[in-house]
Amino acid sequence: MIQFVEDFLQALMAGLLTGANYGLMCVGLSLIFGVMRVINFAQGDFMMLGMYAAYYLFALFGVNMMFGATVAPYLAALAAGPVIFLLGILIHKFLISKVTGVRGSSLEADGHYAQLILTLGIALIMQNGGLYLFGSSPVTIQTPLSSSAWEVGPLIGDSLSMFVNQGQAIAALIAVAVVLLFVLVMGRSRMGKSLRAAADNPEAAIYMGIDVDRAYRLAFGFGVAITAIGGGLLASSYPFQPYVGIDYVIVMYAGVVLGGMGSVGGAFFGGLVIGLIQQISTLFLPNQLQNTAIFVVFLLIILLRPQGLFGKTARRT
Repeated sequence: MIQFVEDFLQALMAGLLTGANYGLMCVGLSLIFGVMRVINFAQGDFMMLGMYAAYYLFALFGVNMMFGATVAPYLAALAAGPVIFLLGILIHKFLISKVTGVRGSSLEADGHYAQLILTLGIALIMQNGGLYLFGSSPVTIQTPLSSSAWEVGPLIGDSLSMFVNQGQAIAALIAVAVVLLFVLVMGRSRMGKSLRAAADNPEAAIYMGIDVDRAYRLAFGFGVAITAIGGGLLASSYPFQPYVGIDYVIVMYAGVVLGGMGSVGGAFFGGLVIGLIQQISTLFLPNQLQNTAIFVVFLLIILLRPQGLFGKTARRT
C-alpha cells in the first residue's frame, strides 16, 4: 500500500511538472485560435523548431559557454521564442494572411478550408525540411539538472519519500512565469487590448482604428513563440527529432478543447490536466496507452460539457 501511495505521489508530481509545459504550449495554440479562429496544424512543428532553436543556441552559439550547463538550457529555451516569433511573422505575412482576415472572408467557408490545407502543407514542409537540415537522429539538450532530483520527505515515518526532478521543476516554474507575463500583457497593454478587440469583433475593431491584420499577425507570432518556448523547455528532458510535433499537436488540441476554446486560463489548465492524466495512467496502463487514457477522459468531458471546463456556451439567434 505504501509503495502504491509513493508511486501515485511520484506520478502526480511528474504530471504537474509535465503539465505546466503542456499548458504553456496550449496557451500559444489557444491565442491563435482565439484571436484568428484558425486551426493551425503546423503548431506542433513550430514547437519542434523551438526545440531545435534552443538546441543550437545552447550547443553552437555560445550560450552554454557563457552561462554554464545549468542555466544555459533555460536561457536558450527563452531565446527560442523571439526566433520563432520572427519566423511566425514572416509566414503569416506571406502565407497565412492570404486566407485569413478580410481576404479570408471572401473565400468559401470564410477561408477555413484553405486554412486547413495551408497549415497542413506548412507542417509537412517543416517536417521534411527539418529532416533534411537536422537529420533523423534524436537529440536532447544535456543539462546536469535533468538527472538530479530533490527529495521531499520522508512524509510518513521513514518509508515514504517523493523525488522532484530539478530540471523539470525549473522548466515548470518558467512556464508558469511566461503564462502569467502573457496574461498581464494581454490585460494591461494597449497591444493586448487591440488583440482582444480583434478577437471579439473584427469589424468593430476596424471602425475603432485598430489594424486587424497587424493584430492577427502579432497573435500568430506570439502564439507560435509561446509554444516554441514550451518546446525549448521540454528539449532538456525528452529526446526529439523532426517528427516530434505530430505527437504534441494532438496533446495541444486536446488541452485547448478540454479547457475551453478562447480561454487562456482554460488552455493552461487543460494542458495541466493532460499532463496529470498522462503520468497517472502509467500506474495502471502500459506506456504505449498513455494517449489512449488522455482521449478517454477527453471524450468523457466533451460528452458531459461540450464547451470545455472553462468555456462558455454561445447563444445564437
